[in-house]
Amino acid sequence: HLEAHNMRQKCVEFLQYVKVFIFRYLEPHETEDELFHPYEKQEAQLPSLIVEELYSLMLHIGHLYDLPYFSWIFLIFTNLTGENLTNISLFEDHCGNLLYDLISLSVKRYSKVRLSEALTTHHYTCTCIKELWVLLIHLLDHRNKASLTESFWNWLNKILKKVFKKNNDTDSVPAFESIPCKDPLSFSWWIITHLASLYHIDRNGYTDEKKPVDSNWPYVEDLLKQSVNNQVILEEQLRMHLQCCLTLSHIWDVNLTIVTIVWEHYSKNLNNPFTIPWFGLKGLANISKTPLSMYELIKSYCSDIHTPDMYISCNSFQFFLHILAHIMRKAGKMNGVHPWKQIKGRIYSKFHQKRMCELTEVGLQNFLSLFLVLAALAETEDVASRMMELLRFLSPTSTSVTQKALIWKGYFAFILTYIDKSMDIRVLAEPLSVAFCEKAKEFLVARNDLVQKQNLWMLLSMYVDGVQEVFESSLYLNLSEEKLMCDGFSMLLPGCRGAELTAVLNFLQAVLFRLRTAHEQLNQGLGLGNPGPNAQPSSVAKEHHLAVAKALWRNFFPYLKSQRMVKTPPPQLADTAAGLTLLALDLPSTCTSDLQPQPIISMMQLFGWDDMVCPQLVSRYLTHLIQNSALAEALTGMGHSSYQSLFIQSWFRCILQMFINQPPETLIRTDADQTTNKAFMEQLTELTRLIFKLPEVITIFSKSHFDESVCKQDAKEAVFRFIEAVGKNYIELQHLSEKSVMVTKALVYLGDILKYVKPYLIKKGPAEGLHLTYKIIGCLVKSWAAILATSKAQPLLFRIIDCLLLPHAVLQQDKELPAVMLAAIRENLPFFLQGLSFICCHCQSQSQSAYLNQLLRDVIRQYLGRFLFLSSRVGHHPILLALCGCAPEAIHLHKTSVQVIRYENYLQFKGNAPPSRLGSVLAFSLEALQRTKSIEICDVETLLPSVLKCLILVNEPQVKKLSTEILQYLIEGCQARPGGELATQLISVFRQFIQDYTTVYDHQVYSILEKVAALSQSLVICLIPTMTEALRNSEYKQGLGRNTLQR
Repeated sequence: HLEAHNMRQKCVEFLQYVKVFIFRYLEPHETEDELFHPYEKQEAQLPSLIVEELYSLMLHIGHLYDLPYFSWIFLIFTNLTGENLTNISLFEDHCGNLLYDLISLSVKRYSKVRLSEALTTHHYTCTCIKELWVLLIHLLDHRNKASLTESFWNWLNKILKKVFKKNNDTDSVPAFESIPCKDPLSFSWWIITHLASLYHIDRNGYTDEKKPVDSNWPYVEDLLKQSVNNQVILEEQLRMHLQCCLTLSHIWDVNLTIVTIVWEHYSKNLNNPFTIPWFGLKGLANISKTPLSMYELIKSYCSDIHTPDMYISCNSFQFFLHILAHIMRKAGKMNGVHPWKQIKGRIYSKFHQKRMCELTEVGLQNFLSLFLVLAALAETEDVASRMMELLRFLSPTSTSVTQKALIWKGYFAFILTYIDKSMDIRVLAEPLSVAFCEKAKEFLVARNDLVQKQNLWMLLSMYVDGVQEVFESSLYLNLSEEKLMCDGFSMLLPGCRGAELTAVLNFLQAVLFRLRTAHEQLNQGLGLGNPGPNAQPSSVAKEHHLAVAKALWRNFFPYLKSQRMVKTPPPQLADTAAGLTLLALDLPSTCTSDLQPQPIISMMQLFGWDDMVCPQLVSRYLTHLIQNSALAEALTGMGHSSYQSLFIQSWFRCILQMFINQPPETLIRTDADQTTNKAFMEQLTELTRLIFKLPEVITIFSKSHFDESVCKQDAKEAVFRFIEAVGKNYIELQHLSEKSVMVTKALVYLGDILKYVKPYLIKKGPAEGLHLTYKIIGCLVKSWAAILATSKAQPLLFRIIDCLLLPHAVLQQDKELPAVMLAAIRENLPFFLQGLSFICCHCQSQSQSAYLNQLLRDVIRQYLGRFLFLSSRVGHHPILLALCGCAPEAIHLHKTSVQVIRYENYLQFKGNAPPSRLGSVLAFSLEALQRTKSIEICDVETLLPSVLKCLILVNEPQVKKLSTEILQYLIEGCQARPGGELATQLISVFRQFIQDYTTVYDHQVYSILEKVAALSQSLVICLIPTMTEALRNSEYKQGLGRNTLQR
């Protein structure tokens, strides 16, 4: 090939040189000159000389595709005589031989070509052969203009007919005219299609797509008849034939006859699936699952896009639709009668009642595709009307569910066609919505028949998807789209479960979004597109929007309202409710009567501010709305200025109830991300982030000098920081009026907090929920102690103590609290005690103070012993953890604890027998003294007598050690505050101790006083008279005279 290419290149260069040489030296002459230049004479003789030389050359080398052999030469001489060897006859023989040779080469190449690659595989093996074809086309067509020879197409047609003609008399066919080919029909399509594309190449070798091209339609029509009328032709062959025909229709002029020929075939075979078995799933590429995909497929038929790989994606019927669409569009651009007028009767006449009833599902698919193509290109209303008329021939009882779904899909595809042409869809939407209502009613009734529900859902989901695609495709929603939002939806929703309900709610969200977007565009004055025959004023569009909105409220809102109380609503319910709320903001007049006169506030109260609504729904609902500036302006404009406080209240409740759906049997506290739905946790984090952007929250944190950004990513931590910020903010207020307003607002923030946590308390679990409850409310009691001390908030405080710390189960002696609840109380009791002690110290009312102190004593009485005896380490006792420093509230808590120890007889001996767990009580008392760092009279009155008694009556080392340390701590504490009531009480206790025990336990008493003397000599000196008195009484009682040793 390389050598031949080089030789060919040299020939081309030589001919170019000759051409340049002639035009360089040949002077132009006038037409009237009779003398001719010698070159001109030679130039005129050149073609004849070439023909003669070619004949001689052919005798020696034979055909291009053959080797020289003698039998061929003898045949030449046998068939030709010297008398008929003129220039013309020799020229025609050469052209015929050359065409035979080129066709023979093409047949050899075609034998290796797959049908699917026919258009991508050319008929020439190299560019030399291609240029021979091009030169031959130009030569024959040029001579045809002067009527010297036939055109190239006639030559080709004649030879193709001759070489592929089946004749039993093989002797009558010359040997050089016989070319073996397995599929001559497909080869003819293939070579004609590729040769037609060569017509775009001009005389200079450049491709010009706009160049006028001579067609070969008569012969192609014959080929087409053979293709469609031959029963032996397979689908894979027919695809290739029609793909070639489609390619030719793009290259050549319009020919309606080919449409008629092909339609005659397919009108009889609509039920044929036209599949190629060995293609597998590839053959299903163009099956439409949704109306939009069906409509997009129809648009692809009507487009000018034509790629070779369509062989795999399109069946032969779809190639017919491509051909039909292309020819109708191409002919429509030409002057004259529209092709629809000529095709309409031929297509319509093939459909009647019997034919429609014979259509299978595949036949219906092909029927709808045909009419959709016609609707896209011709009289849309006429085609749609005819389609509906023909579909009415189908009996509802004999039509399967899949066929009905296909019909509905076709209806929606027609509606999308109408929308694309800005035509009103009422005529198509009304019968479709009526059918939908009937099926929705059947779906609602067939609740327990799963098979029937599944079949009906196939139809209903098709309608839902179709309506959504219609709304998403319509730019302005001004084409009667509201007719599709029929009452069937109000019957469909109650029958939906799981994935079905999710699908319908997702659909509703999409419709709401499109309606609000279209209405917003209209309000912004963006107009309704380019003016045209179907243009409408904006007032008409607004009427359509109002109609759609009313249909949405009427058919969907009652169901959403009824589902807001369910335990685990689908997430889409919140999204849809938020969308309806925003719709109420845009079109308030369309809302149902039960939401009037302020539908926005009514919606917020139903889905965002109602304590009974599931926290998952509330948090997701509010996430959509909190940052909506238009909503904030509307709420403020309605005089509802407290909406921010209600947002905070709902957020607060969602945090408290984050574990509300967790099984109560979960006794072990686990990580929140594991026990709570991860999506819900992310939702709460997002809600927290939005809450902290509210102006009211920003103001609270700025006044309290807290950095709110630190805790935004942890919803629970954010609640604690918010509670602390509110408490600190209140303390820093100076004016009584400001404090009163702040108390009111703080109570709004909390809402009915005990109602929120009631499920945890009733179920006694789960562990994480109880822990969160006690921690948040404990933090609240501690940080908001000043707020809870006010008359407005005290009732809440009393309820908190009664429900969380002193519930009925605590007061029952025969019942013990569940371990999870006890653990939650133990961990968070310090917060409650600190807050309650603060309130007791700062209460102004004497009666209230008495009651509060009683509450504090009751709490300590219930939990002092419980946690004292359960703990292995006394220092971890919650009451001790609440004691920190010498603040007044810490001292008050310590006093109350000592009182409880005294009144509950924790240190009371039964005769000489010590109380149970004496060591633990003493350890607790010592730790309490060390934490408060202050000695009070109650310590001396209660602890000192018991400690002295322990030193005398108990021999346990641990008890003696603890008693000695307490004694030392009390004496040192009293020394730090000399004089006064404390010192007097200390001396009084020691005097009573000496009087009570000297007679029997004289040695122990003197031993104790000896230790006391080491701590405080002045104290013992004061006690000498008492000791003397006790000694005399002892001697008198014993009757043994003076005790020299004791004296």
